[in-house]
Amino acid sequence: MFKLRRIISRKASVRSILFIVTILFSVASFAQDGHALFQSNCASCHAVNKKLVGPALAGVQDRWPDPNKIYDWVHNSTKVIQSGYPYAVSLFNENNKVQMTPFPQLSNKDIDAILAYVKTEAGKAPAPPTDGGGVTVTAEDNGDKTLMFGVLTLILAIVAFTLLYINANLKKMADDKEGVPAHEPIPFWRNKTYITLFTLVIFLIGGYLVTQGAIGLGRQQTYEPKQPIFFSHKVHPGINQINCQYCHIGVYQGKQATIPSVNICMNCHMAINEYKGPKLVNAEGNEVNGTAEIQKLYKYAGFTPGQPWDASKAKPIEWVRIHNLPDHVYFNHAQHVNAGRVQCQTCHGEVTSYNEMFQFAPLSMGWCLNCHRSTKVQFESNGFYSMYEKYKEDIKNHKMDSVTVKDIGGAECQKCHY
Repeated sequence: MFKLRRIISRKASVRSILFIVTILFSVASFAQDGHALFQSNCASCHAVNKKLVGPALAGVQDRWPDPNKIYDWVHNSTKVIQSGYPYAVSLFNENNKVQMTPFPQLSNKDIDAILAYVKTEAGKAPAPPTDGGGVTVTAEDNGDKTLMFGVLTLILAIVAFTLLYINANLKKMADDKEGVPAHEPIPFWRNKTYITLFTLVIFLIGGYLVTQGAIGLGRQQTYEPKQPIFFSHKVHPGINQINCQYCHIGVYQGKQATIPSVNICMNCHMAINEYKGPKLVNAEGNEVNGTAEIQKLYKYAGFTPGQPWDASKAKPIEWVRIHNLPDHVYFNHAQHVNAGRVQCQTCHGEVTSYNEMFQFAPLSMGWCLNCHRSTKVQFESNGFYSMYEKYKEDIKNHKMDSVTVKDIGGAECQKCHY
């Protein structure tokens, strides 16, 4: 009888440990999924507490009269707008009638995970600005809770093992008092069951961390190197509204957007030799002397104000490259910006708020594929897609609602890989 009771007790203990570990991993996985889904689907247009291309998502569930409509909106905002739903129409008008990219591949559970992540992030105190208005994103700001859940799991595991050990000793004391012969409890560091469970947990955690580390190799989201000259996108395309194409002349015609040459800079700065704009602040929060930065440009250009400029004396500015892709990945700016009519902000964020440029998007394969699966092909007045007459007819005859980049081969391996 007592042997049976000990067997039942041991099985109950093992099940308790497995239940605790399962719950912990489930909670951590759910939070991680929400963060990962937000980064790969939402972060290019939305922030939690700040307006980017789209509105800030903090409190989004409270703003919708019917929270269940959020699912329909995420899956296909056009249908919700066409249905005449008042809040959807007002939201569409408030954002300059820019339609939200549909995400039919996201399940309601995925959307719930994103909303849970947004709610958690919205409750945090916003980080202080470090760039004079635009917040510089750091690794601590991106909502990764892996370390926190790892520590929590370890603490609860230690508590569980301690309680089991105490339970075994109390059971021995009770058996001794009743005169029931009992063996000395095996220390947990010699108990095969505990050792097996501990090894399994370490294997799972280690495997997860190794996998995440391997997936992240070569990625440099939030990378913000120090440049030889402090160049503020907030001042140039932001305040002065200089078109991106004026400096990045290859963005509409070629594979590379190209970095502007000294000649392009000097087109304006031969006449502008003093900075009189808003206060400039670098990533460390230190004030930057704009006029001194213009003098650095003159040193590269070999230019002395008030004297004729000999462009042959100019030296290239040694800008530090920020956005890098692996050698086996093909990406063409013209195909996206010109043919696909993708806005610069989709991949680079709200650059007009950046004092210093950094890598906004992860530029991972999953991130690109999610965009291809959800981005609609714009056939109207677009000669690049003239060959797809069948799709145009199907849309016209209401056989299809829309055509995504995936439908025209945007998810095929050879499209992006040599």
